Amino acid sequence: MSTSNVTTTSGAASTPVFAAQQVIANPPRRRVKRKTWQTVIWLVVLIALTALVLYPLVWLAVSTLKPNSEFGQNSGLIPNSPSLDNYAKVFEGIAGVPLSQFFWNSLVLAVSAVVGTVLSSALAAYAFARIQFKGLGILFAAMIGTLLLPFHVVIIPQYILFNNLGLVDTFWPLILPKFLATEAFFVFLLVQFMRQMPRDMDEAARIDGAGHVRIFWAIILPLVKPALITCAIFAFIWSWNDFLGPLLYLTSPENYPLPIALRLYNDQSSTSDFGATVTASFLALVPVLLFFLVFQRFLVDGVATQGLKG
Repeated sequence: MSTSNVTTTSGAASTPVFAAQQVIANPPRRRVKRKTWQTVIWLVVLIALTALVLYPLVWLAVSTLKPNSEFGQNSGLIPNSPSLDNYAKVFEGIAGVPLSQFFWNSLVLAVSAVVGTVLSSALAAYAFARIQFKGLGILFAAMIGTLLLPFHVVIIPQYILFNNLGLVDTFWPLILPKFLATEAFFVFLLVQFMRQMPRDMDEAARIDGAGHVRIFWAIILPLVKPALITCAIFAFIWSWNDFLGPLLYLTSPENYPLPIALRLYNDQSSTSDFGATVTASFLALVPVLLFFLVFQRFLVDGVATQGLKG
């Protein structure tokens, strides 16, 4: 009698444990199916948004294969009679200047802007962030105030200045200001990075006999590398796409960068060569995309590093 009771009791006690093990080993299918459907829906939504964002770029790339006669008639994605005539026309150049010259001019301006902006902004930011001097707050506030000053306000004084110096129709009016820390946005960005660094490093370096130049070059610059690369990315893109500056100071076609050269395709004989314009626009966009794809990981690292600093 006792044996049967023990057996029954142990069997009753083991039944819930066995059921729990079965549930753990075989989770409910409804929950798994629900998660699968949620994942599929999110993927579909993300793919649709990605296609919506990338459609203009894809349309631009495909439209380079459309003949000039199709523009205005075929607004779809697929050309009726694809050809490479637009590329041949664009590579021949315009106004007696080959396309390679326009690319070279844009590259010179963009690289000079990157070097000048990064170097001058880093020096100015080091002075504001790591050196104590009289009038620091007033000068920093004045520098920040230039962010509120529209570029159109200083166009006429700058043009008169460079014209008196005989620098109009040269690259100097577009390059020289970059070496004078005129981009307050980049200076402000670097100042915020440098102010978050402990000053114990500066004091330890001074004990070892290092001056401001050594501290700036050997200690500060390596630590603000993500911020410097962020400044370089934006400086390159802004300079590459700049239209107003070259339009003001450059008058010779052989000095035109790509944004100004694109206008020539719409000004010849009061007609518009849409095929050449679209093709040249796509070719002008490729270097910017490549530059961003190469350095985007540094941009992400810069944002992540800024978020981790305390």
